[in-house]
Amino acid sequence: MGRKTKITREMILQTAYELLDESGIGAVAIKSIASRLGCSTQPVSWQFGSMTELKKELFEYAAMRLYGSLEDEMKGKEAIEAFFISGKHYLKGACDHPHVFRFVNVDDTEETIGERVFGEKSIFDLQFDEEAYNMLTAQYDISAEAIGNAVRDIVIYTHGLAVMMIFDSHRLPKEAAYRMMYDVGLMMLRNIGIDVKTDIPFRTDE
Repeated sequence: MGRKTKITREMILQTAYELLDESGIGAVAIKSIASRLGCSTQPVSWQFGSMTELKKELFEYAAMRLYGSLEDEMKGKEAIEAFFISGKHYLKGACDHPHVFRFVNVDDTEETIGERVFGEKSIFDLQFDEEAYNMLTAQYDISAEAIGNAVRDIVIYTHGLAVMMIFDSHRLPKEAAYRMMYDVGLMMLRNIGIDVKTDIPFRTDE
């Protein structure tokens, strides 16, 4: 008789992520996870207790899968290039993994993020893309408030573009979205006095 495979927490999260990526959060259920793993529902329930707890961990797991490599991609780059790398990475996640992007960035609820992250604050009380903001304020002799506002507005534009794309079934080519984000970002940065050269390293393809 063969030895039974031990169902680990990582295996459950990986399977939940695959279901999410393929069909959306509605496809993620204890029964569907167990079916794909070829086990009963007991190991899944034992590891997480409830779907609420599983979704909380799936949120963190999915966010890491979307954005875990971003810091390394931005490392060592000039502030402007790093900022656009961040935006491109965000749009790429929306295009390549729309169900995951929607779960992490659009359909978050108190079960997954909500009060746990923002507390009683508004999201607008926080600094958008803080890493890019810190890089820009360190490199340019422009008021932190002006840079913060520009970063906020570019992030809002990029997020809106990404959300429109996931609901538009990707009829807008990914490369066109990159270029739109880049052009609007250049305009907003120039408006606050950052002299951005048009020949900074940036690729609109993969």
